This record gives sequence, structure tokens and C-alpha cells, in this order.
Amino acid sequence: MTVLQKKPVNPIAHLTADDIELIGKELDEIRQGVVESRGEADARYIRRVIDVHRKVELGSRAVLLASGFAPAWVLGTIGLSVAKILENMEIGHNILHGQWDWMRDPKIHSTTWEWDMASPAEQWKHSHNELHHTYTNVVGKDNDLGYGIMRVDEDQPWQPFHLGQPLWSFVNACFFEYGIAAYDLELGAVIAKKQTGDPEFRERARAVLRKIGKQARKDYLVHPLLSGPNFLPTLAANFVANLARNLWSNSVILCGHFPEGVETFEKRSIDGETRGEWYLRQMLGSANISGSKAMHVMTGNLSHQIEHHLFPDLPSNRYAEIAPRIRDLFERYGLTYHTAPLPQQVASAWHKIIRLSLPNGWLENTTARNLPTQLVNLWKMTTGKPRVRRRLLREQAAMAAA
Repeated sequence: MTVLQKKPVNPIAHLTADDIELIGKELDEIRQGVVESRGEADARYIRRVIDVHRKVELGSRAVLLASGFAPAWVLGTIGLSVAKILENMEIGHNILHGQWDWMRDPKIHSTTWEWDMASPAEQWKHSHNELHHTYTNVVGKDNDLGYGIMRVDEDQPWQPFHLGQPLWSFVNACFFEYGIAAYDLELGAVIAKKQTGDPEFRERARAVLRKIGKQARKDYLVHPLLSGPNFLPTLAANFVANLARNLWSNSVILCGHFPEGVETFEKRSIDGETRGEWYLRQMLGSANISGSKAMHVMTGNLSHQIEHHLFPDLPSNRYAEIAPRIRDLFERYGLTYHTAPLPQQVASAWHKIIRLSLPNGWLENTTARNLPTQLVNLWKMTTGKPRVRRRLLREQAAMAAA
């Protein structure tokens, strides 16, 4: 996953500056066409989705009042998981992007919506809308790329602690909403810089703790208490529903930016970036998930991640409509439109997580025959002196390049 600027074969070398600007103009025209055609059908769509979500959630919570009865527990837990995923992905994420602000409905507006997540909406909008969507897949600028806890590019120096990357990536997936809250707080950087006493940070941290407390009271106290003798089964159902939502959200987001073949970029590559070049970076730095209409709704239409990153403020229900035109644009300009079913994209993303947790070339160089030798080398790279580590790292990289 070498950054695009350092690849031996640059996938956009065949494009001229005029080509890139023409791509930008065509995408501007596609966007304007959707903006001008937004109307009552779109408004009905989001209102219907919100109505369905609320009915599914209320119905599931009602069923869970009898959660001591196993079928009721299963049915209620599945329903609550679906409701939480729907609220998080198709409703909350997209409302907070401002996709429905044009309706001027104060109940469905990015400035008033608060979602069912640990991270306060205002903090998430800053880290996601303003930073991630501006610096998409720029190593060292876009912390959504690995959330600051993963090695995301071969050009990043490998260190022994990276071996734990698959484990902490899985833990992060299980408790994703809290990982996002810590990420929005820039908690790691604040601790590293010893700035935890900063008044602004403390106020933001208090906002996160208040939000976590509110969520915990709803799911782990109030709703279970309403179940009376079924307190523990209902509490377990809420935990499982939150776990399902976290794992699903993490998987969808990994599929959008981390499968093999999706490009990353150097910091300096965006200096003086034009509108067309920004569009091109979104095209190369995103991947889609193929599937049914139900799949698209349950992913918040982030199954159309390419279209979303090109036009993050357009209504999500319109991405499927413009996707064929975007794909045609890729083909006409000789670019790869990355799309695959969910299992394939998840497997690709996790393959990359594991591959980059290891020294460059180690996984590619390892076979059943040389596995014992490779494990010895990995042990030496992990525990040996820096000089030994550097030599073995060079040898692994050279073997992979041969």
C-alpha cells in the first residue's frame, strides 16, 4: 500500500492536467443536477426511514420487556440491532453531513440532530466532515485512516508494537463508538503532549462523558429496569445490540477506505490541490460495496463510498442513481472503480491490517516450507538490536521486490 506518489507504476500517470480538470467539471455537473432535482420525493424518503427506525426501535424495546422468554429476547435483540444500525448509518451520519439541511426542517437538520452514539455530534462533525473529508487518505493528515492506532502504509516504519495491530483493531471494532469518541477528542495526541489540563480539552471531555452517561442510562439502566424481573436479559440484549452496531459500522467504514488497491497519498501531494485533483483523490481513495437496496440502506449508502466522498452533502438515496455515471467516468479515464461484495471487502481490509502489522514483505515471503525460518526472523526483528532489525527489514523488503 505504498503511497501513490512513490509507486513504481503510478495509476494516474496517463492523465494530463486537462484530463483532471475535465473530470472535475463533469463531476460538478453531476452534482449540480442532483442539487437542482432535490424535492418532495427525497424528503419523503428520509422521513419514512426515520419513521421506520422509530417504530422498529420502540417495537423491539417493547418485546424486550419480556426478554426472559428466549424467543422474545432473540426477536427484540435483532430488532434493536437493526434500529441502532439504521439510526447510526442512514439517519445520523447523513443528517450530520448536512444532506437534508436544504429541507429547512429543524427536526432533521445538521445543527440540531443528536445521534445514538458516544461521540457528541458537534465533535464528530469537526473530525469527520471538516478533517477526514478534506484530507481523505492523506497519511499523517487523515486520522480516519487507521484512527491513529494502525500502520496504514508500507512507507510508515514498522515497529514491533505493530504486531498487536489486529488485536487492538478488533477491540476497537467491538467498542467502536467509544473509539470514535476518543478519536474525536484527539485523546492520544493530547496525552502524548501532556495537554490534559487544557481548559478547552477538559470541556470537550466533559461533553463526551455526559453523552456516554446519557447513552448508558438509557440502554443499561432505564430500559432494563422497565423490564422488572427481566432486568438482566434486557441489559444483555442492549449490550449485544450495541456490539452488533459497532461491529457493523466498523466493517462498513473499513470497506470504504482500507481494502487492497485503495490509494493513499503524501502530505505534500495536496499542496495547491485544484478542485479536479481533490475529486481525483476521493475517487482513488474510496471503495464501494456491491449489494441489494437493503444493503445500501443498512450501510447508510456508504456502500457507495466513492459517490459519498465525491458529494458528501448530497442526499444518500441519490448515490445509487448517479453511481453508473461515476463508474462510466472511471472507465473513460482508465481508472479502477473499486467495488466488491461485503465479505470480499471485509476480508481485503483485514488482510491489509494483518499484512501491515508485519514487516514489509514478511507475509508475501512466507510459505509453508520456510515458515520456521520466517518466524525466527520475525522474532529477531521483534527482540533484536536496532541494527539487526534494520538489516532483516531490508532483506524482507528486497525478497518481496525480487
